[in-house]
Amino acid sequence: MNRELGDRLDDVIWACGVIARYVSDPALPDDLVYDAVRMRLVEIGEAVRMLPVAVTAAEPDIPWSRVSLLGERLTRRYFDTTPAVVLGTARVDVPHLCAAARRLRARHAVRSR
Repeated sequence: MNRELGDRLDDVIWACGVIARYVSDPALPDDLVYDAVRMRLVEIGEAVRMLPVAVTAAEPDIPWSRVSLLGERLTRRYFDTTPAVVLGTARVDVPHLCAAARRLRARHAVRSR
């Protein structure tokens, strides 16, 4: 299935929103949040990997190539990641990524999720 640019950006925005809910819910156990956030970061990495450079160049403050590699690192080098790094990324970096993805989505308005 060929996914459109808008779909990929929607995937990123949706996963960022889910991550925000996970990390803000004090009722969820830390290990569950860690696992869930890791999975969503993998999804974000895969979606970002498929975004054209011509599109992501409009948001130069986001390290798009590092975001893309994060998904791969979390699946292939999972033993090198700690909860502090994953959850720190979720709390600090994901909101900026989400805002950038929303701006890109607004510029490339297509079908919405």
